[in-house]
Amino acid sequence: MSDAIGARRWVIAEGYIPPGSIGPEPQMTSHETACILNTGDTDAAVTLTLYFADREPVGPYKVTVAARRTLHLRFNALDDPEPVPEDTDYACVLESSVPIIVQHTRLDSRQAELALMTTMAYPAA
Repeated sequence: MSDAIGARRWVIAEGYIPPGSIGPEPQMTSHETACILNTGDTDAAVTLTLYFADREPVGPYKVTVAARRTLHLRFNALDDPEPVPEDTDYACVLESSVPIIVQHTRLDSRQAELALMTTMAYPAA
């Protein structure tokens, strides 16, 4: 597929990394994930900026999604310019050099009856 599908700007308005986990790591570690799909023939340079209720935004976090590939990016793994805090509400704006698709997923494994939530991010015009 030579034509990339998606949008260049996406918003995840609801972010939260649950504190604590049970079960084997890293599979069952509580986490937030941005599932990013690049269907085009050009690598996607993606920047993420995090917004908080009580402090200034943090970013840019920078990742590359190779052409015709997907990346499941755990927010827990982001550490430059600083780690994403657990137990803190945040929102995220993703901006890409080429059109991409973004889906948001959370695994909350603080108890044996774990919860998995997923939703499409908002494609900003």
